[in-house]
Amino acid sequence: MAEEQHRCQEQRLCVNNCGFYGSPATENLCSKCYRDLHQSQPLNHQLLNPSSSSSAASVSSFSSPAVDVLKVNTNQKAPVVVVGDDKKDEQQQPNRCLTCRRRVGLTGFKCRCGMVFCGTHRYPEQHDCEFDFKSLGKQQIAKANPVVKGEKLQKI
Repeated sequence: MAEEQHRCQEQRLCVNNCGFYGSPATENLCSKCYRDLHQSQPLNHQLLNPSSSSSAASVSSFSSPAVDVLKVNTNQKAPVVVVGDDKKDEQQQPNRCLTCRRRVGLTGFKCRCGMVFCGTHRYPEQHDCEFDFKSLGKQQIAKANPVVKGEKLQKI
């Protein structure tokens, strides 16, 4: 019972204000923020906080070859690959919903924008459809209802 009260007193909110509780073992960060921090800066954390002399020696041995490799690569220009967000232009797997990636099979709904969606995302407002329904409606009405105009009568 005393241990549970002690644990409640130790818990503090995450330093990043994400709403979860952090712990002193994770630098007062929640597990998600701690993981994100260490995945984004794995080398910087090791260089700034060496835990022992053996790890400092290993870090220094790795740092000099990395600098040499960078010097060699700076003289050469690497080809630039531009990866755009062509999710709307081409659907990779037509048997999956474009929004939630749920497998739809034969029950998929094909929208007028050309993509396949599940039953939840089949409506245009559910998947942010960019198809112009307004202009299509105007064209259909113009075709279906031609202008009826009578001939003018000449005055006698």
